[in-house]
Amino acid sequence: MPVARRTLLGAGLAVATSALAGCGDDGAPRSGPGDGVTATDAAGNRVGFGSAGDSTAPPGSPSATAAPGGGVPAGQAPYARDVTTLLRKHLPATPQTVTHKGFPGAVAVVLVDGRTTVHTAVGEALRYGAGPKLLAASQRVAMRPDSIFDLASVTKVYTAILLLQQVDKGRVDLGAPVRDYLPAFTGAGKERVTVEMLLTHTSGLPVGAKVTGLSDNAARWNAVLSTGLVSGAVPGDTFRYSSVGLMVAGRIVEKVTGQRLDQALKSNLTGPLGLRDTGFNPRTWLSGTAQAGRLVATDARSSRGLLRGTVHDDVANHLGGIAGHAGIFATATDLAVIGQLLLNGGTHQGRRILAAATVRRMLTNHNAGKPAVDPERPNRTAAHGLGVVLNQSWFMGRLASARTFGHTGFAGPSFLVDPDRKLVLALLTNRAHPNWSWANPDPVRAAVGDLLAREVS
Repeated sequence: MPVARRTLLGAGLAVATSALAGCGDDGAPRSGPGDGVTATDAAGNRVGFGSAGDSTAPPGSPSATAAPGGGVPAGQAPYARDVTTLLRKHLPATPQTVTHKGFPGAVAVVLVDGRTTVHTAVGEALRYGAGPKLLAASQRVAMRPDSIFDLASVTKVYTAILLLQQVDKGRVDLGAPVRDYLPAFTGAGKERVTVEMLLTHTSGLPVGAKVTGLSDNAARWNAVLSTGLVSGAVPGDTFRYSSVGLMVAGRIVEKVTGQRLDQALKSNLTGPLGLRDTGFNPRTWLSGTAQAGRLVATDARSSRGLLRGTVHDDVANHLGGIAGHAGIFATATDLAVIGQLLLNGGTHQGRRILAAATVRRMLTNHNAGKPAVDPERPNRTAAHGLGVVLNQSWFMGRLASARTFGHTGFAGPSFLVDPDRKLVLALLTNRAHPNWSWANPDPVRAAVGDLLAREVS
């Protein structure tokens, strides 16, 4: 996401007074203690998904180990090395380099037909201290295959799944007005906003909501729910990316389940899927050792100081770190399970999470023929399913197609699924560490997509 949007989203730094929510240089391969192409867990078991294998590493331990001599590990594809080399090109040029044009570190997981073909970690999870300042080598933390990232707006996909589960149960009607579920969703024209419009970004709601300066969380949520439509917007007519829409969607989940969103996530999605490394506010459920070794840092120059294990998004932070648009943390391995779940039509390891018909509806373009308003990506189309982005080459590269779906996040995460190739890509970077304005993550995302499009038929 370019700088202008983050300015709009209120990336308040040291002097921030309000918050709006959004959403190696020389090209030579480099290796170091934070680099590894991976294929097996700490016990030597192959990490896999679906019918090809479902073993995962225990919490707090690396999910895989690198092959001796830098070769491709057993069970992984030859292009695993190429993915690693590509990611290394975007790391800081030397250990002493202060700035970067890509990210300090990254983790990538690729599944093809349910089998892990790439699992690689490069660079550093923590490189800078507050200020920002370059940390001494002894203070840095290497990136691990099981490092835990702030998923930022990729959270929206999880919220959509949780809401669609309630559609399956008959508790929510996508065509019903939002106000049927949330009477506090007030404002001119908002009576026409349906639940579906929240997930397709056609509600007419703005990118963000102002929640600072309010006395408590109830007042902040009232401010979200009473946020007005964009001037001149007609609900249902135009794609406008809106984090407010997914905040509201998360509140519907809470209303119909009677659970806070983090609790609904655990009981309805991560618990049934066995995703032990996914959740809001990870400092509340990770051990001290895991926090020190596995949490990936984001901004290091905000008024909150270095952010590590604390949500980067300003509004989500003001809302206690739990919101429908941002706040979930996860490993690349856990995120890949979400992609595989949707690729499998709503099942994982024999357990159904969503009805197959609901998944088909989720992955269908609901915005055909509608204009898209996105000043920072003028070539973006309106193609969007229910909570997922469709067919966008700006981050999918040559994997983009009418059936390819996924999502990105401002702090650097992304995932995509190419059903034709039976391919899932979870690509997590810490490009916002320590300064989100240093790099645009989309070219790297697209480059990985291009590489996989060439290698996977």
